[in-house]
Amino acid sequence: MEINRRQFFKITGTMAAASLLAEKNPVQAARPQSLWTDTYGCLVDTTLCIGCRLCEQACNERHQLSKPRESFEELAVLERMRRMDETSYTVINRYGRKETGPPDLKNPPTFVKFQCMHCQDPACVSACIVGALTKHPSGPVTYDVKKCIGCRYCMIACPFQVPAYEYHDPLTPEVRKCTFCFHDIQEGKLPACVQFCPREVITFGKRSELLHLANWKIRTHPGRYQKRIYGEKEVGGTSWLYLSSGPFESIGLPSLGTEAPPRLTEAIQHGLFQYFATPLILFAALGGVRGLTGYLNKRKEKSKTKSPEKGARP
Repeated sequence: MEINRRQFFKITGTMAAASLLAEKNPVQAARPQSLWTDTYGCLVDTTLCIGCRLCEQACNERHQLSKPRESFEELAVLERMRRMDETSYTVINRYGRKETGPPDLKNPPTFVKFQCMHCQDPACVSACIVGALTKHPSGPVTYDVKKCIGCRYCMIACPFQVPAYEYHDPLTPEVRKCTFCFHDIQEGKLPACVQFCPREVITFGKRSELLHLANWKIRTHPGRYQKRIYGEKEVGGTSWLYLSSGPFESIGLPSLGTEAPPRLTEAIQHGLFQYFATPLILFAALGGVRGLTGYLNKRKEKSKTKSPEKGARP
């Protein structure tokens, strides 16, 4: 399709205005991590967990989720690796278990609780194009089904692969994940999993205080813990922090960098728009299209004038 002169200048003018706005209002993928300085969080001491699954039951009942096929007293489910889904906001997995023979009392298995990490600079919030996910100053990342359009970009963006989608519901599907018991926290209550843990595996509090507690545990019991707090720096920091006696990668926690995913994508966007780089590329492309269209039209006109009329003798 040929672009006339007026259309060309209209398009380029619009893009120039957009570029000026982009320079004055840089693209913001999400709130920088530094703004969340005093969020709530949870410290999970995996050396204390016995895999009782009471945290799973408490979460299920607090959020009125669908009952699982196996009861929460059934510990045989720990024989397989599980993930959170649309009916389970949190799960316990067992690592270092022996498949056969008596249990090894010197090297007991490690039980690990998984849920949404409620990142300080969440990739899911950055990826959501309609604002259905929100990072609150208190720490939780919450979901608003009324805004969601079902694009599932949050599922792709999450470095921990947490959000689950209700594929079985064709009419009103939702993205489901741990809410950090947001409304309870607002009322001064504890998250359900923290409240009902019989071994006090999970400590709830301000993130800065949890980091202080974790470092104290590591100093006090140097042979018991890895000299590292998982979630302190991973992907810009998370609200859920972990202590472990062995490598975190061996208990299902992924090895991730310290840079928050939104900051990486934002850097790319800023790099493209800096010095009008993207508009200039688009202008050049449109100019090339217009030039090529004009050249082809001229060749077509010349071929018409040179070709003999039908029925005419040579």
